[in-house]
Amino acid sequence: MTTITSSTCPLPHPFYQRLQQIIPATEFERVIDTFSLQRQMTLRLNPLRQPVEITLATLQQLSWPLQPYPLPRLPHHCFVIDADYRQPLMHHPLTESGALYPQSLSSIMAVIALNPQPDEAILDLAAAPGGKTSLIAALMQNRGELAAVEPVKKRYFRLQANLARLGVSGCRCFPHDGRTIGHKVPNRFDRVLLDAPCSSESRFNTHTPSSWHHWSLNKIAETARKQRRLLLSAIDALKPGGELLYSTCAFAPEENELVVNYALQRRPQMALVAIDELEGLAPTQPGLTEWRGKSLPQPLTLSRRILPDERWHGFYLAKMVKQAT
Repeated sequence: MTTITSSTCPLPHPFYQRLQQIIPATEFERVIDTFSLQRQMTLRLNPLRQPVEITLATLQQLSWPLQPYPLPRLPHHCFVIDADYRQPLMHHPLTESGALYPQSLSSIMAVIALNPQPDEAILDLAAAPGGKTSLIAALMQNRGELAAVEPVKKRYFRLQANLARLGVSGCRCFPHDGRTIGHKVPNRFDRVLLDAPCSSESRFNTHTPSSWHHWSLNKIAETARKQRRLLLSAIDALKPGGELLYSTCAFAPEENELVVNYALQRRPQMALVAIDELEGLAPTQPGLTEWRGKSLPQPLTLSRRILPDERWHGFYLAKMVKQAT
């Protein structure tokens, strides 16, 4: 693989320069090279559709080079495989039935870090297409109160269809603007997941110029404004003592640390906590405490930025608890 440099990089030059300021110098060359990778696929066995033992037995008959990838709370459910198998996997009856679900490791870890439990009340505030919602339901064993919000009509119907295909029962879907939920149902949920709409910078690929055509500094600023309001709404919907997981697939601090800091300043009952589930699993760096001359609070180092490699997508995660007032 040829190393990408500033002069040879087809990605937007401002993005490249910003990434140099975000990623540690010791990791930058490796990280920038991942934008030309054909990343391995991750497959998750879905126990809501059929027992994982049955799905695994069927997969073993195919003689595909699946590599087990144990994760906390999912010791036998996840596998990685070369991207060359994408087409046969996407059209296999196991995938079409919902017994097998392709999902990135970073997305799976967001739900594991949320740590949903049976019989809790849990909100997924930006739920479509439903992969994370379905994993929440699986870890809840389809027991408890699960609510999923998606304001865009086309994505809302896709969310409903996916949850039905994946065997999720009892989840209530709402076609509402997530920014209004905290006002409508304050202090309602034990846990809230906000995988916020973002600039999707981790999905850029040098072989697909269309992957970054939407990107601009103005777009980042516009997206961050929406994220701030969504996060305040998520906090307001959380019970005292409840836990919230905020995540994006962007590198931009304006969409990550600065959004979290904005919310913490306006909701002082919230406190960042460590994401212990990531330890030893993914290449990560602590949240930034400075961005472009502006100092940020030290507790932001408890948040984590997953650095991309051949298996993990770039991702940002911040876990917070709502302290009793």
